[in-house]
Amino acid sequence: MAAEFDTNHVKNIVLLGHAGSGKTSLAESMLYEAGVINRRGTIPLKNTVGDYHELEQERGNSIFSKLMHSRWRGYKINIIDTPGYDDFVGEVISALRVADTGVMLLNASMGVEVGTDITWQYTEQFKTPMIFAVNQLDHDKSDFDKTVQQARDHFGTKVVMVQYPLQQGAGFHEIVDLLRMTVYKFRDAGGKPEKLPIPDSEREKADRLHKELVEAVASNDETLMEHYFDKGELDEDEMKDGLKKAMINHDLFPLFCLSAERNMGSGRLMGFIDNVCPAANEMPPQVTRRGKPLPCDANGPVCLFVYKTVSEPHVGELSFFKVYSGTVRSGMELVNETTNVSEKISQLFILEGNRRTNVNELTAGDIGATLKLRNTHVNNTLHEKGRDIELESIAFPPPNMSMAIEPVNKGEEEKLAQALHQLVEEDATVIVEISPELKQTIIHCQGDMHLAVIRWKIEHYSKIEVKFLKPRIAYRETIRKGADAQYRHKKQSGGAGQFGEVHMRIEPWFEGMPEPAGLNVRGRETHELPWGGKLIYYNCIVGGAIDTRFLPSILKGVMEKMQEGPLTGSFVRDIRVSVFDGKMHPVDSNDISFKLAGLQAFRQAFRQADPQLLEPIYNLSVMCPDELTGSVMGDLQTRRAIVEGMESEGHFTRIIAKVPFAEMHEYSSALRSLTQGRAKFRLTFDNYSPVPYELQKKLTEDYSRQAVAEEV
Repeated sequence: MAAEFDTNHVKNIVLLGHAGSGKTSLAESMLYEAGVINRRGTIPLKNTVGDYHELEQERGNSIFSKLMHSRWRGYKINIIDTPGYDDFVGEVISALRVADTGVMLLNASMGVEVGTDITWQYTEQFKTPMIFAVNQLDHDKSDFDKTVQQARDHFGTKVVMVQYPLQQGAGFHEIVDLLRMTVYKFRDAGGKPEKLPIPDSEREKADRLHKELVEAVASNDETLMEHYFDKGELDEDEMKDGLKKAMINHDLFPLFCLSAERNMGSGRLMGFIDNVCPAANEMPPQVTRRGKPLPCDANGPVCLFVYKTVSEPHVGELSFFKVYSGTVRSGMELVNETTNVSEKISQLFILEGNRRTNVNELTAGDIGATLKLRNTHVNNTLHEKGRDIELESIAFPPPNMSMAIEPVNKGEEEKLAQALHQLVEEDATVIVEISPELKQTIIHCQGDMHLAVIRWKIEHYSKIEVKFLKPRIAYRETIRKGADAQYRHKKQSGGAGQFGEVHMRIEPWFEGMPEPAGLNVRGRETHELPWGGKLIYYNCIVGGAIDTRFLPSILKGVMEKMQEGPLTGSFVRDIRVSVFDGKMHPVDSNDISFKLAGLQAFRQAFRQADPQLLEPIYNLSVMCPDELTGSVMGDLQTRRAIVEGMESEGHFTRIIAKVPFAEMHEYSSALRSLTQGRAKFRLTFDNYSPVPYELQKKLTEDYSRQAVAEEV
């Protein structure tokens, strides 16, 4: 059986916006308008198609992206509803990767919020054609004009009004459509509106805004500009063509009016999506890793891209994909370009939230899912045999939060490891690190809400009770001055003995420093350390006091001690070691003797060389509303942060600072509490810097006490 919709009649949209902007309610209204459901669910009643997951119903907001679809006037509209909190940004990015149009919802009472700004950065990265929809115009505090102005302040004059409301607040029920020059009048229950002429009182405003819309469309196309100059107007078909081209080029962003909860305006938005928004084959073709274009053609080679995986209890792993070329049919065998493993597409599904419907085939441009691809993961490309096609991967953002995790009950470590592996398979923004240095398993994620979801999944799906702990800090140790030391290792207990004596100088290393003073340099080695920094190792032996064959053993002893510095047991970095004298025994000297002598000489010299503890410093970028800047700054001062600057971005302020990682524990929770969830932040590693004297003293004393306790 052929696919129900061809490539030209499949539209893929992603619903975007800050938490609370009404994405899930809009999806519900769109499904209702299309007849997919016969009753609209609501978030308070926990019965929407989108937020079906028990965790979402418990928390009252979207956490995972959901694939749904509607049939509307001969078109199939695939709808991906996404979460609004930045903690779940991975769900947003993966959805944007496969969508051909984004619908950015703006809360009419809140305007452009921080989450909107952050999401917008990704839409620009993907060059996704965008529609703005000002939602909740029936809210008592809605302010359409202010919201539009903020949108233009943030996203430029490319934001063009296609509609505006005749009234706002509880009385909202009429929308002026500037493309069709019609008023849509809705009943209180919403649904299909009555079409009325624009009243005389609005004619001047509507004509002016219509002219602005026409000029904006014409200015992006020379042919249309000529027509506009000739006729002083563009007809509806010319407007549709012009809008589509401008949207594809990211030159115009049409703006619509909605009350998604009361189902006012969603039908007109759907009409615009199927009439104007581009299908996948009208977008620029995908480019493979080899730089070759891959046209979205149903008759081309079969190629699909996996953008999301979900593990469902009692079902298995569900892989979501977009068909970028060809027509995929159930029973096909495709090759995973990344793993080079053949995968059989046993079943194909289209989805309505958690409801799956079997189909026989999906054509280029469509989005669907399949089960039990054993060796296929997010970012993998599947294609027909004999081809060499690999599409560009999704680049996910780095984590913002780290926590150590361990099972409450001993003996469940392996079970927890399996659960964490499954988490990483499903969520590419989760990184699990088993750190030999810190002797902890660390989860790196996007924030405290993200961490709460991770805990819920482990405890509900894997039935493991876990606890989160403050992660240890990966300190580094170095020195501030030079020191000489010598150590003789001597052991005699019957048979062959051990003997080795090493004289060593250590100095703090920095780029461009002069050669060791007063020593006869015979050889130099530079070692880039796995944990960062360098060890510069000099052979300054004269007169054969130590045979050169023992120098690698001395180095091995130094390196061993550098993995457990004397201050806190942390890695040592940026040291210059010069071995300049020593003694050996013709019979008892061997590699182990000189390794131990080198280790102890280094240890003694290090303690005399004014040791310095270093801590990781991170770049911090906080975006917050202007009126909350003072609170955020005050909190940063308590975290030893150095504020380097502030930048104004619309009605937001971006604070740029450097902050010790040790002070960022639970910052996600603190920032959310300070700003009612209206601020976002990003952390990236910068460098290692000296720890303040009092803190170094405390950390060193704590380490010494712990070492004594462990010996007892």
